[in-house]
Amino acid sequence: MESPINQAPGMNYSLQLWSCTLGACHREDHMGNSQRYAEKNEVGESRRRDNSVSPMITSYMQDNPSMFGFRASKFILSVLVLIQLLPTQLLAQRSKSPWQTLTGEAPLIIARGGFSGMFPDSSFNAYSFVASTSAPDAVLWCDVQLTKDGVGICFPYVTMYNDSNVRDAYPKKKNSYLLNGVLTQDWFTVDFTSKDLNTVFLTRGVLSRSNAFDNNQNVISTVQDVATEFKPSGFWLNVQHDAFYTQHNLSMSSFLLSVSKTVIIDYLSSPEVSFFRNIGARFGKTGPKFVFRFLDKDDVEVSTNQTYGALMRNLTFIKTFASGVLVPKSYIWPVKDQYLLPHTSFVRDAHKAGLEVYASGFANDFDIAYNYSYDPLTEYLSFMDNGDFSVDGFLSDFPLTASSAVDCFSHLGSNASTQVDFLVISKNGANGDYPGSTDLAYTKAIKDGADIIDCAVQMSSDGIPFCLNSTNLGESMNIFQTPFRNRSTTVPEFNSLAGLYSFNLAWSEIQTLTPAISNPYSRNFHMFRNPRERSSGKLVSLSEFLNLANNSSSLVGVLINVEHAAYLREKQGLDVVKAVLDTLKESGYSNATKRVMIQSSNSSVLVDIKKQSRYETVYQVEETIRDIQDSAIQDIKKFADAVVVGRYSLYPVSASFITGQTNLVERLQKFKLPVYVETFRNEFVSQAYDFFSDATVEINTHVTGAGVSGTITEFPLTAARYKRNRCVARKDTPVYMIPVPPAGLLEIVSPTFLPPAEAPNPVFTDADITEPPLPPVTAKAPTTSPGPLSTGQKVPNGQTRVTLSLILSAFTTVLASLLLM
Repeated sequence: MESPINQAPGMNYSLQLWSCTLGACHREDHMGNSQRYAEKNEVGESRRRDNSVSPMITSYMQDNPSMFGFRASKFILSVLVLIQLLPTQLLAQRSKSPWQTLTGEAPLIIARGGFSGMFPDSSFNAYSFVASTSAPDAVLWCDVQLTKDGVGICFPYVTMYNDSNVRDAYPKKKNSYLLNGVLTQDWFTVDFTSKDLNTVFLTRGVLSRSNAFDNNQNVISTVQDVATEFKPSGFWLNVQHDAFYTQHNLSMSSFLLSVSKTVIIDYLSSPEVSFFRNIGARFGKTGPKFVFRFLDKDDVEVSTNQTYGALMRNLTFIKTFASGVLVPKSYIWPVKDQYLLPHTSFVRDAHKAGLEVYASGFANDFDIAYNYSYDPLTEYLSFMDNGDFSVDGFLSDFPLTASSAVDCFSHLGSNASTQVDFLVISKNGANGDYPGSTDLAYTKAIKDGADIIDCAVQMSSDGIPFCLNSTNLGESMNIFQTPFRNRSTTVPEFNSLAGLYSFNLAWSEIQTLTPAISNPYSRNFHMFRNPRERSSGKLVSLSEFLNLANNSSSLVGVLINVEHAAYLREKQGLDVVKAVLDTLKESGYSNATKRVMIQSSNSSVLVDIKKQSRYETVYQVEETIRDIQDSAIQDIKKFADAVVVGRYSLYPVSASFITGQTNLVERLQKFKLPVYVETFRNEFVSQAYDFFSDATVEINTHVTGAGVSGTITEFPLTAARYKRNRCVARKDTPVYMIPVPPAGLLEIVSPTFLPPAEAPNPVFTDADITEPPLPPVTAKAPTTSPGPLSTGQKVPNGQTRVTLSLILSAFTTVLASLLLM
């Protein structure tokens, strides 16, 4: 098979310095579009995936096809020069803390098929990105398959349909073979010569990952191609089906012995005992490290006829032919109902037997245990920084994340000093782990290291201010099957459908309701937050919230969000501004040392607060904008001390790819206005592909790339931990801690998959700010005693409730409650 450099006349790469993070899988773009988990496993064997992560420096673009060979070679040369310069500096900077690995060295980063979380597994792009985004000693993983003429190629499986366009290239060459005792229909590598595969191109193997790179003519590389072109610091060959190749008169052992004369093989793994028995002595003492790969515990190892679960109890036997083991991560941290069970003793047992332990199954865009709060960095740390053991390496689809976990976040400790200065502001407390605005959510936010905790103030019918994300109780509470559901009303200012609003109930009644955890991605992606605690905690009044904050020594201050003030004054006879200021005074915040920030999207509210207090005021720009007029900034300065904007106002997104970067932060900060950005979430579907399904990469890009003054997040732990990472303050920042380049990935997206051009976001003007003053409080007409309303009775807003409206209200309530489950 020819080198891929000479085989892809349609592709051309040119070097650009950039930094990124690879994303993948199903996600939601700014238009709410989504894609579900799926694999193209229409035929063929069941798929077992192992994965990992890491940031980057280089990007490519498609250009003049005739220049491909020259520019591609130039690209490779440039990358290799960078690789030669980086290791000496970065390796010296690796964590000096003692590791509980077998050798005492930091865990190894193994890039499965390259950066396969973003690009097709084993493709040129995937292997290239490892060098420019991950640890300098990252190991390249190659799943070795044999062709009909005995050529070794890097391809994920012996079956080809799932990871290539082989069906399009050879529609009639589908075949059936016994594979591990199972009759399997697919396209097999053993049915094609290396020359045949020149017209077969690699594609994504996980359909929930982006297909934007599938049409880049991702050629299939030989083992020699990968070793020669990328010169990895470590090269890992995995042999999955040695017995199958033997049945087809092909010798994997002969190929490996032959290729080892020109290629340095550092690690060799296989799940077959007989493979190591046959090849072990033939390599001699200078051969690669042998690593026995464990499959699922109930699977049977073909040569011993024992399950892998039985073999794991006989590690001294494994030590007779291997120096290490590669195991699914569930061998170490078992999971039940997507919650972690206590870790096993497997790593310590293996270390006692003299075996290194490499863990597989790491990917940022796969479901992980709820205990990790959708943060892949937390998962990595649990395998190496738990006080009991550390694995010796990670097999990952996202080597960037693995690299940053090992180098930047391991062994930080709870007392690690802050390395980067910005505010971590909660969004309804730790809303990603507990029902928002509850005592548990706020307590967790404080524990997780939030600088500021927030309270979105709502008003009960008896004038008690309390914390809740929405005025509509059905959006944050389980209100179905409560005696209050018939008190729903239609408030055109909020929604055309009926809802049960906070001002429909007294505080004592609201306290009887059960909170519901927010699940923003349950409907489109079936991703749920911490189900065990979905109804835990209790709502707190503003007074209780302030007392909780005041008792915390770690908090810098509080943020109080005030909305709908004009409506509450005019239609409900409730003065939320007065209630907030009175409660602050009563709670001792008039002269408190803690910062008090009052936020609103209404300039009239902040003008009113400025007249009555000295608290900091924060103006929220609800619209997604691309710029703001100087005159509008000057207007904001009159009543606000800071500004809140959305993420897409800084990094606009189309089809889940970043299309550029605005200078909004720079412009506002030029006028001495700090800029806080919302809302950050850990779920990878909330992030653009450019952030590589890693919430830390997204935070890093906004803080060090855009220079924001604070992040508003539903997962405060992720942002607070980022403030303490040791890499961000280094003189020579590692590539995996560099902000992603705006629109960097778009430069290598297949032209046919480029997102359509969209109308630019608007410019924020004076007219968007100007509002009339808040109206005076209008006394509300007395209503009848609480309880179900009869048909035809007038509701507080004067509308007549008829039987149909009762049905619609009930339906709306049920729907809202179901969405919260």
